[in-house]
Amino acid sequence: MPTVHAKKRKPVKKKHKAAPKRTCKTVTKKVHGKKKHVKVCKPVKKKKVVRKPAHTPIGYKPTAPAFPPSTPIDPGAGPSPNPPADPAGSWTPPPAVPMSARQAERLLWRAGFGPKPGDVARVAAMGLDAAIAELVHPVGEATLVGPAANDGDGGALQPYDLYGHDHLWWLDRMVRSDQPLVERMALVWHDWFACNRDKVQIDLLLGQNALFRRSALGSFANLLRDVTVDPGMLTFLDGIDNRKGSPNENFAREVMELFTLGADRGAYTETDIRQAAKALTGWVADYVDGVGLTNFRFDPTRHDNTTKSIFGNSGNFSWQDVCNLCLQNPLHPSFFVTKLWSYFVPVAPDGPTQATLQAAYVNSGYQVTPVLELIFRHPVFLDGPAMVKPPVVANAGLLRALGRPIDTDEWAYLSGETGQTLFEPPNVSGWDDTRWMDTSTWRGRWHVTGVALAPTQLSTSAPNTYSDTEDGATAVAAALAAVGNPALSAETVTNIKAFAASALPGSMNATQKRTYRAMRQNALRLLILTSADAQTC
Repeated sequence: MPTVHAKKRKPVKKKHKAAPKRTCKTVTKKVHGKKKHVKVCKPVKKKKVVRKPAHTPIGYKPTAPAFPPSTPIDPGAGPSPNPPADPAGSWTPPPAVPMSARQAERLLWRAGFGPKPGDVARVAAMGLDAAIAELVHPVGEATLVGPAANDGDGGALQPYDLYGHDHLWWLDRMVRSDQPLVERMALVWHDWFACNRDKVQIDLLLGQNALFRRSALGSFANLLRDVTVDPGMLTFLDGIDNRKGSPNENFAREVMELFTLGADRGAYTETDIRQAAKALTGWVADYVDGVGLTNFRFDPTRHDNTTKSIFGNSGNFSWQDVCNLCLQNPLHPSFFVTKLWSYFVPVAPDGPTQATLQAAYVNSGYQVTPVLELIFRHPVFLDGPAMVKPPVVANAGLLRALGRPIDTDEWAYLSGETGQTLFEPPNVSGWDDTRWMDTSTWRGRWHVTGVALAPTQLSTSAPNTYSDTEDGATAVAAALAAVGNPALSAETVTNIKAFAASALPGSMNATQKRTYRAMRQNALRLLILTSADAQTC
């Protein structure tokens, strides 16, 4: 998670799994020519349980359609005891100008998962306004374009039942969806409202994932209300253990600290957290063997109906009131826009920019799209410092550029090496984006790139038909074309050309002239896609 007004929380401890049950029998076998009685044990096969996405909690109707109209909230909650963070000034987006290929490529990476072949030229020709409109105003349901994902053995993915297939299932959507910003915002919300499959069963997380996709570009107010009573969140932050007379403060704390207001800003007190926890009481679920937690519902007998005091306001508040009070807190708009900005730009916005983003957010009734449109038009977004691609974004973009579908389950295992496995954020704060690049995760990115290139790797065995006369410059041009012609800095191009010019020995026989040039071509492709330029956008 981008480090904006948030403290890191302690990770959720993993539960120790019980040893698998086994059945044993004694059989007679020949051992070194003699008959002996041998005990043979086999694990008991578990009955396969097909799980469906979690149902909507009983007693609650989701408020967020795919792209709802503005729904301003009545700001009648009273003033906060602390002044709001309202910077002075305003920023006006510059008039539309022709978009460069570099800007088009950056837009495709930061607002999606990178370009497919031909996308950069197409988007640059559209112009910035049309390109942004296409991203933020998709029509209808997303279409997955290209071959369907498989597990490497031709089998369909089973995200509810097989380890790692949940990661592969979502990675496939990132690679194939024709609505990349919707999928990218689902990833943002997954990090913003982080839940982990170590504590939450996967059918609940897949249901939550559908919520994030449905609410990707809509109302944050509606999304917050839906997430508050989402079965995955009720499980992860112990909402179903929060009851009258024994309140659990986990969600009350995080909804203020991480989701809406930010830590150490004077936006709330410990008393506000305790009082909000009482207002959030009442939710419960049933546990069914072979299924897990199900039938999430609101039970009025578990709800605390006493008067609570939150942010200086008193009343018999409900869970909906907690959401509204957080949204109406004067420090919420500044938290929201700066945190959302940090997912797309690596440096903080200046005062006038922040003020403009806050005005767009509040005036639209807490809508996400108007804020994104301003961010994508900002010069710092288009031409400012580069930012490191999140590992799963880099993985999806690599496959898109190479035209390779999900055709192996290796991505689920390699994700751990890169530092980001879907549905497994390390804790409630989400991922720490300052750790995307270190000596360990860099090796993982190298490994991912090598596996991605493997199907198109040139043969280096003899006899070889590769060119025996290709010079360094031609080799570099061929390598760039093979991996989608990513934008590279002058320094990177110089270094790659220097490698190409010096990689071959001075004396080679007829066989070596071909095989060594094929080896050089493979190395160039790997070097290009693991360069600093290819890992940032």
